[in-house]
Amino acid sequence: MKASLGILKKHAALRSNVVKAMAHPTRLLVMEALTHGERCVNDLTEMAGCDVTTLSKHLALMRKAGLLLCEKRGVSVFYTIACPCFLEFFRCIDLIVSNRESLPQCRAC
Repeated sequence: MKASLGILKKHAALRSNVVKAMAHPTRLLVMEALTHGERCVNDLTEMAGCDVTTLSKHLALMRKAGLLLCEKRGVSVFYTIACPCFLEFFRCIDLIVSNRESLPQCRAC
């Protein structure tokens, strides 16, 4: 039983790292933009409304978590979502957000 608990804790920690890497409005905005296809850093910077240095830090964190892939072409760097099933995650989050009001509340709350 302890080995199973250890594996569950390891998986929880790995999942937590991925979720933390998404837990910022700018990073979610980048992920949303990338659901429509690859984008270069300049496009993402303009869309996010922040400077290149700030966006680069966000992108590096997301790459390290395994959310993004990047490819350098000439002087430009292009980003894509590493796992296409991420769209399902967004759909799930959207369902939670849209149904929040209609879900039954905990009686203890």
